[in-house]
Amino acid sequence: MEIAVDERIPTYSGGLGVLAGDTLSAAASVGFSMVGVSLLYRKGYFFQKIDEQGVQREEPVEWVVDDFLVEQQPRIKIQLENREVTVRCWLYEIEQNEHKVPVYFLDTDLPENDPYDRSLSGFLYGGDDRYRLCQEAVLGIGGVRMLRALGYKKIDRFHMNEGHSSLLTLELLREISEAKHEPITWEDIEAVRALCVFTTHTPVASGHDKFPLSLVKEVLPFFPFSYGELRDIFCCGDFLNMTYLALNLSHYINGVAKRHSEVSRMLFSHYEIDAITNGVHVPSWVSQPIQELFDKHIPHWREDIFSIRYAIAIPLKQIWEAHLINKRHLLDFVNRQKNIGMEIDNFTIGFARRMTAYKRPELIFSNLDRLKSIAKAIGPLQLVFAGKAHPKDEEGKKIIQRIHAIHSSLSPEVKLVFLENYDLALAKRIVAGVDLWLNNPLPPLEASGTSGMKAAINGVPSLSVLDGWWIEGCIEGMTGWSIGMDHFQRKEGIENGYSSDRDADALYDKLEKVVMPLFYKNKEAYSLIMRSCIAINGSFFNAQRMLMQYVIKAYY
Repeated sequence: MEIAVDERIPTYSGGLGVLAGDTLSAAASVGFSMVGVSLLYRKGYFFQKIDEQGVQREEPVEWVVDDFLVEQQPRIKIQLENREVTVRCWLYEIEQNEHKVPVYFLDTDLPENDPYDRSLSGFLYGGDDRYRLCQEAVLGIGGVRMLRALGYKKIDRFHMNEGHSSLLTLELLREISEAKHEPITWEDIEAVRALCVFTTHTPVASGHDKFPLSLVKEVLPFFPFSYGELRDIFCCGDFLNMTYLALNLSHYINGVAKRHSEVSRMLFSHYEIDAITNGVHVPSWVSQPIQELFDKHIPHWREDIFSIRYAIAIPLKQIWEAHLINKRHLLDFVNRQKNIGMEIDNFTIGFARRMTAYKRPELIFSNLDRLKSIAKAIGPLQLVFAGKAHPKDEEGKKIIQRIHAIHSSLSPEVKLVFLENYDLALAKRIVAGVDLWLNNPLPPLEASGTSGMKAAINGVPSLSVLDGWWIEGCIEGMTGWSIGMDHFQRKEGIENGYSSDRDADALYDKLEKVVMPLFYKNKEAYSLIMRSCIAINGSFFNAQRMLMQYVIKAYY
């Protein structure tokens, strides 16, 4: 449903879209043959404005499509309800290391289409179930048809990220049925299964799309088979569950971290679910000062991201100087935006991601008096926050309001800023410019998380609960620090009524006794941790490694 290929193209909302873009960028970097398909959103996700009371306002993102994308000639048609809908596509090419990967954006905003169908190219994640199902039909069914029209007659594998695109499996079944002029058989289902790969990114059952079969029959009445005969692959009961459709019609299934695959196997106990931990496209996320260090010390690192492990030999002084450049860029931006007077010598924590309850953005504010006392005793503290709440997530919006409201309660010991309209450009500033990356989701709800990986490649250590990728990436005191109980203690603790209060206390303890004293009293030791982040986590938690694992495990 979403993909981030350029910070000026608003066809993404968060981590899922950024990961899709990073995956295709990695394919371009290594010259792997891949093509991406997504939907075009002429009004984007939304432009975030926060008023003086901290209330989030959502505005359409106005952009000129043909400034960035090239319209392609083919037109395809799909049936939605009783209407024939024409779909065109626009091309964007991701170029890395002299290789290109095409990305096609499907667009229904054409004069010959019904106004409702034209609106399907409006907003990302907007509308009701009918609107969403129509969008997913354009993506899954229209995507396959468009690829055929563009000349992609033989595709070795179809990789579905989340269930949004899983209707492509029904289109593949339709192709087989029409080619042989016979009803669908289980052999045909196996043939489709051999073509498909599915990655689930959601560790909670409620996060998976499902539509009443009655609605599906209305929206998609023209498939050459009855829904009754395929009920077993739809699951469940009178609903089409998009995740189960993908699970049932894929030969390889994976979660996006080792812990997430465990959670997914509990959710979907009848399926074999492997783990391929996410990674980030390093050339896209590493800052210019760190790139210059790599160019100086690690020849050809862009072609071989694994060679970043040799960053372990970069002099600590150079690591620190590069970090200060990044920090200055961030704080200059913050001070221009908010006139808050943040200072480069003060310890700065970053927290930027979707504003929603399970991410627990307010955990660090659980005890304001203690937070202020830590800053008073150890050294000044600066907090840089950013993130959007989904337009329908009322609790997420209230979180933004509450964070906005406590600003004055923290001053002068702690300076807090909440930056508007978190996007790719702002993310790149923050992950490179803070001294510490904070992540404290409620376990086990973090499937993977990639923002800490982006921070790591820039030499910024994480302080995080042990969930998602951090279970694999945390080497205590070397790549960052953990918050609270370890992975196994946490599972037992949750069963016994474990609460967030313990994590808040653990967060304060770690800041007060370990992290901030190290920063203020031993910059060389802190720089050593920064360098280890790059060499250890940056060289592994990257999209090139991730893509290679998909090639080995899933594609061939």
